[in-house]
Amino acid sequence: QVQLVESGGGLVQAGGSLRLSCAASGRTFRTYTMAWFRQAPGKEREFVSALQWSSVVTYHADSVKGRFTMSRDNAKTTLYLQMNNLKPEDTAIYYCAARAGWPVTSAPPYDYWGQGTQVTVSS
Repeated sequence: QVQLVESGGGLVQAGGSLRLSCAASGRTFRTYTMAWFRQAPGKEREFVSALQWSSVVTYHADSVKGRFTMSRDNAKTTLYLQMNNLKPEDTAIYYCAARAGWPVTSAPPYDYWGQGTQVTVSS
């Protein structure tokens, strides 16, 4: 059974940094795409970043390029989202997700989701 468990959210002032983690277990993810999405109150779930576990290529939404970096630790099967220069508009629940196949930026194709971690950026 696939499990994705996020951690690392919290309250931070604008301009600050946070690092989110996603511990993945339950199968081999070598052929999987792993992604981060976020959802703010009253808004749809929004793509943030993605990578294929077997690749070094990462994808980022335009709104976070240059500020967020996605990475992974193969030995720990853990994903990370380093978030720098945070802005109030980054406030949302951040979700880790996984799917077999190529990276896509819409949420429905992802088969597995974590429970989410709250990120709040104060101005």
